[in-house]
Amino acid sequence: MDSKLEYNRIIWASRRGMLELDLVLEPFVRDAYRELSSEDQARYRALLECEDQELFGWFLGRLRPEDAELAKIVDTVLAFTHRQV
Repeated sequence: MDSKLEYNRIIWASRRGMLELDLVLEPFVRDAYRELSSEDQARYRALLECEDQELFGWFLGRLRPEDAELAKIVDTVLAFTHRQV
């Protein structure tokens, strides 16, 4: 991770304003992001650039990202979420 400031930006960007996404992304970034490889951290940052409706579909399992790198991080986030339930 680059710095505390960068981490705080990631936390802020993970707050999407859609409760369903906040319930997935905020715990993930708080409890798992720092443990990710630098490649997965980059994938997560790229994920945050996506539209909320895309994220919603991916995390509900209705859609799958076409981009293989995004699909990897979506799978990582979903695996984390399922462990928390």
